[in-house]
Order: sequence, then structure tokens, then C-alpha cells
Amino acid sequence: MNDREERPAATGNGPLLEARGIELSYGRVQALRGADFAVAPGEVVALVGDNGAGKSTLVKVLSGTLQPDNGEIRFDGSPVTIRSPHEARELGIETVYQDLAVAPDLDPAANLFLGREETLGGPLGALGFLDNRAMRRKADEAFGSLGVGLQDTSVSVAYLSGGQRQGVAVSRAVTWASRVIFMDEPTAALGVVQSRNVLDLIRRVSSSGIAVVLISHNMPEVFEVADRIEVLRLGERVARLAASETSMEEVVAAMTGALEQDQERGEEGA
Repeated sequence: MNDREERPAATGNGPLLEARGIELSYGRVQALRGADFAVAPGEVVALVGDNGAGKSTLVKVLSGTLQPDNGEIRFDGSPVTIRSPHEARELGIETVYQDLAVAPDLDPAANLFLGREETLGGPLGALGFLDNRAMRRKADEAFGSLGVGLQDTSVSVAYLSGGQRQGVAVSRAVTWASRVIFMDEPTAALGVVQSRNVLDLIRRVSSSGIAVVLISHNMPEVFEVADRIEVLRLGERVARLAASETSMEEVVAAMTGALEQDQERGEEGA
């Protein structure tokens, strides 16, 4: 057991998003070797593993960036094929990638509304004129709720610090996610205060019924917010553990191969 604060159990009677036997190779390199994964509505699942375990690759498969060679993805209990990030967004899936994927030449508000731009009303809107004032106002509200400190939201993202760019990417995903949000190392470039804001935001998002998948090497953060931990090793899931019933030492043992293959504990309803 650990001293993680107890939180209400995740909602839902079964997985919202599930991967079964996902395989993907880059030439002779097998990145995923039959990987499994599941997350329920309102659940925070940490996906952990050493470098090269396949965490980011699995996230890219589940968010439509990569197509698997074999395996099945199920959403709301039904098989689905997610052929692109656009199709993932249509399902309500948003992702904060480790490499951020922001548009450096656009300002923060334009990044937040990228692909979802709002137009003016009336004839000007019909001609495609954007409502930049409304988008900037809504973006400022989103950044403020996350605690992203931006002194000037009119400058290009290229001129922001790494932590500020990370904040923009996190804000965009949280603003638009309705079912699942993947966060790949969301606090890696953030300071102490902004990291705390992200962790608090994860709690708020999950309490609204949205599933959160956290990919992180930061074990204290994992144990602070996760309901469950799934461990990947060499492209396979080797353990799934309730965060309140395991320890950092046990998770590390799973990552290094010291635990029995696909060990399961405390995952009722998952």
C-alpha cells in the first residue's frame, strides 16, 4: 500500500477504450508485440515502462497517428478502426504528445482553435472571416484555468518558453476532449507550479467522466493521480495494478521484468 490520497472510484461498468493484441513493427523492429490496454470512463490510468517499452507507440495507435499491423481496438464495447487523429477527435479522443505538435508560427489562441476556428456571424462569417476576438477570449479563459502564465497571447508560440508551449498543448487537449485524453509526459517541461496545475486538472477532468491516460516517468506524480497503472515492457503489457494496492518498487520490478508476466491486481470493472 502507498500513502496516495483515496479518491472516488472510476465510473463505468467496463472499458471505454480498449486495445487487444496490438502489434506494430518498423521493419525488423517490433515496437508492439501484442500489447493490451484498457481505460474506463472517469478513470486515470498511468501507462509506464522503460524507454523503448512501446508507450508512445501504443498511444499513437490509439489516437490514430499510427496504424497497427494486427490487433483490435474497441470503443464503447464495439470494434473500431481509428485511421487518423481526425477520426480520434470525432470519437472525443484528444492527445498531448511528448513532442507537443503545436504550430510555432501561430499564436496560442490560434493553436488552441487549430482545425476548429470560429467565424464571425453574418456575411463576413460566410466568407470565412475568423472571430479572432472570441477565440482569444476563450483561449485566455482556458489558459487561466490551467494556470498557464502567458504575458502576451498575441505572439507566436515559437517565442514562448518550453513550459509555456507545453501549457498551450495541454490546454488545447483538455478544452476539446469529451471521452478520452492522452497525456504523454505532460509535465516534463513545466515548473513546480504549472506541474501542480496539470495534476489538479487531471483530477478535475476525470471527475467529469472523461478517461485520462497518463504516460510518465515521474513515479510520484503517477501515484498521486492514477487509479490504475499498466506496465509495458518490450512492447507488451506485463502488469496492471491498482495504484492504491502497489508500490513504486513493485512497478519498477514489473518494468525490469522481475514480476510475473501480465500480473493483474485490483482492477474490478476495468
